[in-house]
Amino acid sequence: MTPPDSTHHQPTRPGEDPLRPHSFDGIQEYDKRLPNWWLLTFYGAIVFWIAYWLYMQQSGLAMGDGKKIDEHMAHVEAVKLAANASLDDPSLWRMSRNSVFVESGKTVFNGTCASCHHVNLTGGIGANLVDSVWIHGARPTDLLKVINEGVLIKGMPAWGPVLGTKKVSEVVAYVLSHHQPPADMVLTENK
Repeated sequence: MTPPDSTHHQPTRPGEDPLRPHSFDGIQEYDKRLPNWWLLTFYGAIVFWIAYWLYMQQSGLAMGDGKKIDEHMAHVEAVKLAANASLDDPSLWRMSRNSVFVESGKTVFNGTCASCHHVNLTGGIGANLVDSVWIHGARPTDLLKVINEGVLIKGMPAWGPVLGTKKVSEVVAYVLSHHQPPADMVLTENK
């Protein structure tokens, strides 16, 4: 590196930019300010990065990739379970562990069943659905039958013809989501 030369960094003509006082390999640089558009882009990128980092990593408002994958896999599982025509005990328990079925069942339950069984399933006019006492059978298929056919003596209407099989199975899944499957029942994946 050559020593600074005061004659090289002064403009020789009006309107000519000054040179920096150093020289490297015989090359000198102009002593110019960066353009405003470049500075705006640079500082804007820094501000964007800070805001993005705060939103994605610190605030908890953004949905992370793991949660997106879990939701997508729950949706795929729900489609597979819905395609399964058999509504037996193991498949109803699997539905009760699927968030898509449970959320759909909660919506149907709140619109149809909550007037008698209360929003938190504790009963009122209808039976308590979160305790361990089951009046008309203790299996998921018994619950499905009660919802489909009703119990007119107790005032429970038949919801099967009104709601259809899909919505009834979603309600059963929602009710079962508040319970644990029996220890001797193994929930296997349908392949």
